[in-house]
Amino acid sequence: RLMPDKAVGEARTRDPQLGKLMLYQLSYYRIASANVYKSFFFLVTLARKFYKKELSMEKLVLIKVGGKIVEEEETLRQLLNDFAAIEGYKVLVHGGGRSATKLAAQLGIESKMVNGRRITDAETLKVVTMVYGGLVNKNIVAGLQALGVNALGLTGADMNLMRSDKRPVKDVDYGFVGDVKEVNADLLASLIHQGIVPVLAPLTHDKQGHMLNTNADTIAGEAAKALAKHFEVTLMFCFEKKGVLLDENDDESVIPEIDRIAFKGYVEQGIIQGGMIPKLENAYQAIDAGVKQVIITQASEIHQGKGTRVF
Repeated sequence: RLMPDKAVGEARTRDPQLGKLMLYQLSYYRIASANVYKSFFFLVTLARKFYKKELSMEKLVLIKVGGKIVEEEETLRQLLNDFAAIEGYKVLVHGGGRSATKLAAQLGIESKMVNGRRITDAETLKVVTMVYGGLVNKNIVAGLQALGVNALGLTGADMNLMRSDKRPVKDVDYGFVGDVKEVNADLLASLIHQGIVPVLAPLTHDKQGHMLNTNADTIAGEAAKALAKHFEVTLMFCFEKKGVLLDENDDESVIPEIDRIAFKGYVEQGIIQGGMIPKLENAYQAIDAGVKQVIITQASEIHQGKGTRVF
């Protein structure tokens, strides 16, 4: 029990040992009380700083575009103009599967697909590295530079930006395909803060000297999740359709919003199927990791506020 100073003085007069013990007890409680107050004010200060940071986080738009859009001259031109017009910080992630399939055929290399995913053997890996990290990526970078956008084309191997593990063999051996394990968010954020616009190709590495073919939706999702620690991120998946469709044969049947319960129901009913399922799963993983919002829309409508908002 905490004793007042007067009681301690009286106790020391009657019994020096008791008074000494009481003095130690009083000193201990005073120090403990001071530490409690210091800890409390430290936590309050920390909370205020965090809240202030949350309020002042700069906005960033990360756009992922499908292969067809960046592989055809007219759609690429429109995309680059629309992307260049986005104000503030931004990142572009692209595919390029059709171009890879075309070049592989010209080289006499058969393209094998399982459930819409490419089997990447050693020869196919050479092709996708040339196409994704070279032809498609550099055409986009050159086009953006022509529009005054200081774009920088990158794969996951550049500056160790994104490291993956080779996908283990289960039912299917996908070959040299990577599952992302680490994103250098601090480095990426530093480039962005310097006014550089990263253009990310769907390639990563294992830090053992091997390139790995990596799904572009995954690249976009992982980059968005990592950058959410530095920015208020909006992730946009852009492709040929206007959004997630209620009827795949009706381009106007866009579902404006999808929450998790609706998503599950649409999948069970067969309304959402195929490649759209992993796209939406990536979207929810991004939201869980701190991404502000995810939008699935047509590439030509990134400024229109249209499409499907995932929440």
